Amino acid sequence: MRSRYVALGVVVPLAMAVIDTEAASAPVAVVQETASAVNPSLFNALQWRCIGPYRGGRALAVAGVPGEVNTFYFGAVAGGVWKTTDGGATWRPLTDGTPISSVGALAVAPSNPDIIYVGTGEAAPRGDMTYGDGVYKSVDGGRTWSHVGLRDTRQIGALIVDPKNPDIVLVAALGHAFGPNTERGVFRTADGGKSWSKVLYKDEQTGAIDVSFDPHNPSIVYAALWQARRLPWNFSSGGPGSGLYRSTDGGSSWTHLSGNGLPAGILGRIHVSVSGADSRRVYAMIEAADGGLYRSDDAGEHWGRVNDDGRLTQRAWYFSTILADPKRLAAGAARRPPRTVDRPGQSGPDHRGERRRRLDLLRRRQDLVHAAQSADGAVLSRVGRQSLPLLRVRRPAGQHERRDRQHG
Repeated sequence: MRSRYVALGVVVPLAMAVIDTEAASAPVAVVQETASAVNPSLFNALQWRCIGPYRGGRALAVAGVPGEVNTFYFGAVAGGVWKTTDGGATWRPLTDGTPISSVGALAVAPSNPDIIYVGTGEAAPRGDMTYGDGVYKSVDGGRTWSHVGLRDTRQIGALIVDPKNPDIVLVAALGHAFGPNTERGVFRTADGGKSWSKVLYKDEQTGAIDVSFDPHNPSIVYAALWQARRLPWNFSSGGPGSGLYRSTDGGSSWTHLSGNGLPAGILGRIHVSVSGADSRRVYAMIEAADGGLYRSDDAGEHWGRVNDDGRLTQRAWYFSTILADPKRLAAGAARRPPRTVDRPGQSGPDHRGERRRRLDLLRRRQDLVHAAQSADGAVLSRVGRQSLPLLRVRRPAGQHERRDRQHG
């Protein structure tokens, strides 16, 4: 699919495009009195337009900070890491001047928000993707960065930090997208990245695409392996190496989950999430001949398909994701591709309104935060005691192909 680099920049209502300088100079008390008399329903007619800068890019990694409702990070596939402390009104780059360019995963340590880990190299294997060189760490909120290993993993699909110990990190590394290599699979560190153990590995053709804690018990971890190969003229997703796994000791050892309701045959990309309301409720989005959204109500022992809508697994490297609601048992969010429509003189995907549905829910404690991974930047909306309008966050983070890429 050809990426649409929609403009990243400031978005304002059309009705606010013209500024009344006379009204702006009026006394504050008068302005406040006038504003209070405005019927809120009048704002329903407002529309939004982009006023620049006119350059876009994809973002696959987003994170919020517990207790800091206006602080967010996002990592672009070729634009580095960005941070906002005012709910998306302004953003600043954190990795200019560093080797960090393509970002596949990003996580803030729940026990210490100054500690941030970044897995470089996106794991959505487009034909024009670039690669990373392992994991980076910041201990000062993103002001400085150090490289902490896994240099040959190339593409990293997920990275999680233990909720109580910021030195314990698990990384799902896809590995070389264009050829075989051995530095792939699930890796674990217990010393903040000084050393790593390869704790889940299949073969040099298969990497890891996802790893996820049970939010109630970090000793319970789920991970997905994915056998995939990108070639300049072709993409192959799925093979005997793909599968779903569970660990009960924090990721040190793993059990392969198969049968018992899971689809048989060749599996492709898998994404897994545990409900924050009940650890027994586990969701898995699975690419397969009988793929779709699967659910377990006994912590992965048995499964059943609850949704077979083909749109959930279409273009699986982008859209086969699922995140369970942290509080409600029967709620979650899934991404799906834009619908295809035919219009006079034009046939192709209609992106209007669909990006708002590509939501990955990042909810922290009592502050419920919606953060979206989008093909044109990031979308933020905070929902807590009050409902706030969706805020589109657009920043120049376009994708550029590395000239020195090795197809092997």
